Amino acid sequence: MDVSEIIIPGDTPGIEWRLPVIRFKGSDPAAPKVYIQAALHANELPGTALAHFFCGKLRQAESEGRIAGDITVVPQANPIGAAQSHFGELQGRFDLGSRTNFNRDFPLIAVGDRAELVDELDKCSAANRLKRQLIHMALGADLVLDLHCDDESLQYAYIDEAFWPEAADLATALDMEAVLLSDGESSAFEEAVGFAWKYEVPGERKAKLPGKLSVTVELRGRRDVYPDMAAKDAEGLLQFLIGRGVVGGRAAGDAAFSGPAVPLDNVEIIRAPEGGTVLFHRNIGEHVAEGDLLATIVTRPGFVEGDIDIRAPQDGLLLTRISDRLVRRRGDLMKIAADRPSKAARKAGTLED
Repeated sequence: MDVSEIIIPGDTPGIEWRLPVIRFKGSDPAAPKVYIQAALHANELPGTALAHFFCGKLRQAESEGRIAGDITVVPQANPIGAAQSHFGELQGRFDLGSRTNFNRDFPLIAVGDRAELVDELDKCSAANRLKRQLIHMALGADLVLDLHCDDESLQYAYIDEAFWPEAADLATALDMEAVLLSDGESSAFEEAVGFAWKYEVPGERKAKLPGKLSVTVELRGRRDVYPDMAAKDAEGLLQFLIGRGVVGGRAAGDAAFSGPAVPLDNVEIIRAPEGGTVLFHRNIGEHVAEGDLLATIVTRPGFVEGDIDIRAPQDGLLLTRISDRLVRRRGDLMKIAADRPSKAARKAGTLED
């Protein structure tokens, strides 16, 4: 195991950020190379907990000579966001300087231009320098996992259609309850990696990328940071790498992924028509039918005539739910993975900012 740090100078004098990087050297140059990062949104920590247990398993595998492919792990990928606290609450999703999501605006390049990402880094802001360093490391791998979480959520993943159904082995290994098939039309980290591979030859787009994978894994909700969960997820990730020939060993079981795998167009995002106190009637993991009562918005406490009932627009699996109980007008309440496309218009790219 090799441990190093990438130094990122701050944008004001006297500040610098340190990005720890853990590397395990493989014995087989032909084996797939792996890059795993966690907490790109700095207050999403289930992935950091997973990485902690996962590195312990890799150290044991290394001592037994079982690591075939190079593995790079970045357990806390965003030291800038981790230092952003506003009125006592960590603000890890957006860069407070630029007001940009830390998981947006990654460079969209061909993989052959990878070296240019780290040219003249001194001309970049700290946040953009971080993004360039992260994607530069990722583009040296074949299998790229970006570990996130939602608010209150089932275990699921965003997987580009270019990697599906080959990536069903990852969904199985991590006990995912759903897969959202993305269109690869954004500048989010995992889609920027996929873009670089798809356009390896400029002007020619590859529809499928066998042997490659770039995925955003949503490890349940923000508060689901427990040792038993993290250890189970770490074992699942190890099983995935064993199955892909990155780590030596016998894979446990051959069960197939049985959850829904739906395009992003089939995701119903339920929003609050008015602000108020939200009373949820259904929980994540439940299957709902069209017309089912999902939530009630109390807009005028003490006056029931101001209550607004929110009902399911179609059948589906209730995938996520917000943890806040005071909501703003048009604020997100839930996501439902449905069988049919939503009637709501959706632009290509990510579901949310």
